[in-house]
Amino acid sequence: MSGRSTNMSTEDPISAGRAAYQRSRDSFLADPTNHQIYAEEAAKKDLWLQLVEARMSAGLTQEQMAKRLGVSQAQVARIEKRGYDAYTLTTLRRYVDALGQGFQLEVRVKQPESLAATPAL
Repeated sequence: MSGRSTNMSTEDPISAGRAAYQRSRDSFLADPTNHQIYAEEAAKKDLWLQLVEARMSAGLTQEQMAKRLGVSQAQVARIEKRGYDAYTLTTLRRYVDALGQGFQLEVRVKQPESLAATPAL
């Protein structure tokens, strides 16, 4: 037996790390400005991924999608690139139309909860 101490913590390091991350995240998101920025960035992330998943569900490659749109495969790759945020509504409509029947584009404007309870004039 070595001379090192065998006294180990009862909390495993992974659980401790997750708990520390959750506390840090909760603290960061408690600031309304940080929360808004986080939500906007998360929405961007979701959009590119939704486009890729929809194209794949339609059984299309990027090259096939490019032909349907009349653009290069590189342009489709750019539209589907993680972090891309220069979408226009026209581009999104064309992309979704090119997916084929059954796909639809949905755009929402979500009101702050404080305004949702206020009756419209």
